[in-house]
Amino acid sequence: MTNLERHILRQLVFLTLVILLALTFAVWLSQSLRLIKLIVNQGIDIASFLYLIALLAPAFISIVMPLAGFAAVLVIYNKMANDSELVVMRAAGFSPLQIARPALYLGIVLTLANYLVAFYLQPASYRAFKDTRTLLQTELSAVLIEEGVFTDVTDGLTVYIRDRLDDGSLQGILVHDTRTQGKPVTMMADRGFIADADAGPKVVMLKGNRQEMNQETGQLALLYFDRYTLELTQLGKQLEMRWPDPAERYLSELVGPGIHPSDNDPQVRPRLTAEAHKRFASPFLSMTFILLALSALLSGDYNRRGQTNRLAVAVIIVGALDAASFGSHSLIEEDTFLAPLIYAISLLPALAAGFILIAGIRGTTGKPLVSVPS
Repeated sequence: MTNLERHILRQLVFLTLVILLALTFAVWLSQSLRLIKLIVNQGIDIASFLYLIALLAPAFISIVMPLAGFAAVLVIYNKMANDSELVVMRAAGFSPLQIARPALYLGIVLTLANYLVAFYLQPASYRAFKDTRTLLQTELSAVLIEEGVFTDVTDGLTVYIRDRLDDGSLQGILVHDTRTQGKPVTMMADRGFIADADAGPKVVMLKGNRQEMNQETGQLALLYFDRYTLELTQLGKQLEMRWPDPAERYLSELVGPGIHPSDNDPQVRPRLTAEAHKRFASPFLSMTFILLALSALLSGDYNRRGQTNRLAVAVIIVGALDAASFGSHSLIEEDTFLAPLIYAISLLPALAAGFILIAGIRGTTGKPLVSVPS
C-alpha cells in the first residue's frame, strides 16, 4: 500500500467512525425514549437505565455500520473529485483500482466487523439486556414503586399502594388475588413492607383484613389480622420461563434443535430461521454499499456536472436496498422459502456495482482525464 493509499484510508476510517458514532447516538437516543417508562413507572436508577441502553449499542451499530461506510466513501471521494485530486492522481500514474483500493479495504474491515457483531456481540449484549430488564421488572420493589395506580404484578394479582415512604414502608395497601379459580381474595392493610425470601419476594401487611368470596355459596369470609404475608414466588420464576428472543440467540441456538420447548413450533421456527439468514446476509451490505459508492464516483469520465446525478442515484439505491433488507426479514418469517431473497438483496447489487466499476474503469482507457461539458 502506497503512502497516498494509506492517507486516503486514514481519512475514510476517521470519517466512518465519526458518522458511525453520530448515527449510533441518534438511534440510541430515539430508542432510549422508549425505555424512559422504566424510570417513570418502575423507579429504576439512572445507572441501571444507562446500562440497559449501552447493551443495545451493538444492535444499533450493526444497522448503521453499512450506511456509515457508504457515506464516508461518498464524502471523501466526492471531495477528491471536486478538488481535482482524482485527476491529479490519474495523471501521476495511479490506476483507478489503486484509487479505489482504500475504500475496498474499508469495506472488507466493516464487513468482518459486522459479522463479529452479528454472530457474537449483538446476541451477547441483547441477551444481557433482556435478562436485566426482566429482572428489574420482576423485582417487586420496582414493580410496586408506582403510587396510586392499580398494578398487575402477575396474571390474576393486582396491587394498589397509596403511599410509599422514604424508608421503603408502604401505606394503604390493597391486593386483589384471583389466581385460585372460583375463590377471589381481596386484602387490605393500613401499612406494610416488602421482604425478600429464598422462594421469591413477599409482601408483609400489618393491621388489615382478608376477604374471600365463595362463588358457589355466595358467602363472604372475613378475617382480620395483625400481620399477613403474601408470597409472590411466581415473580421469581418469570426470568427462568422467559422465551429467548431470536435476536439474543447465538447461531447454534438458531439452527440447532432449540433451547426452549416452543422452538420447534411451526409458528416459532420460521422466526429463528429468518434471524439465522439475516446474520449471514446482512453484514455483507457494508461491502455492497461501498461498491455502489465507488461505481458512482469512479466509473466513467470525471464530469462535475454529472457527479450530482450519480450521487443521487447511489443514495436512492442504497436507501431502497436497506429498506428491502429489513422487509425481506419479515417476509422470510412468513415463508422460509423466500430466504434466497435476502441474499439476493445483499450480493447481487455488489456484483452489479463491481461490473459497472470495472467496465467504467476500462472505458476511461485512452480517453481524456476530464470530460468538459460543451
